[in-house]
Amino acid sequence: MRQIERLRPQQIEAALAARSLIYLPLGTIEWHCHHLPVGLDGLTAHGLCLAAAEKTGGLVWPVLYYGTGGGHGAFPWTVMMPERREIEALLTQTLHRLGQMGVEEVLLFSGHFADEQLHMIDEMAQGWNAKGTLPVVKAFAVNRANVPNFPPDHAGLFETTLLDGLTDGLIDLPSLGTGADQGDRFDPASPLWGIVGTDPREFPPADRAALVSHVVEAIVSLDWPK
Repeated sequence: MRQIERLRPQQIEAALAARSLIYLPLGTIEWHCHHLPVGLDGLTAHGLCLAAAEKTGGLVWPVLYYGTGGGHGAFPWTVMMPERREIEALLTQTLHRLGQMGVEEVLLFSGHFADEQLHMIDEMAQGWNAKGTLPVVKAFAVNRANVPNFPPDHAGLFETTLLDGLTDGLIDLPSLGTGADQGDRFDPASPLWGIVGTDPREFPPADRAALVSHVVEAIVSLDWPK
């Protein structure tokens, strides 16, 4: 069991005695077209962190379902923070308390990879580490795994395949219909409304395990100070 919210204090302490590492997954509630759940970014971040923690040890914090940046802020069922200060405040207090409790390492891992989000976690990690206090913080994101021949996207083939490799029953490809992929995908009339990247109707289920494995290995392979 790696989900910290499901553990009693003595279980937390035992797990962190073996590896003092907290994975802190970040996501959003955001439109991902008709075939995907709005919590995709957090679902994938959480699932990947759990898989990584099984290999490295450590525990996984609950997902923070707020993000910033990207071009979908006005889409239905999307709540995107226009600025990052509120998110930073929550994360800073979390790091502060984890440090007080002796946690040595924290990975800020984002399933939402808009530029603004990435700048936020990178600058937070850099600023925190400059203080020289626990925990040591690293920042990483789904799109940084550098999967060969499989570029990251928004609600396209990459995110659809990744979610399918981590969850069951959350994808509804038939809801996209069979209409031609033509015109402006930011037009609500498009069958691929809001998708950026390869048409997910080209979904190859055989790739899902390999994709998840590659991203998890990228997380596990991050360098930490000895």
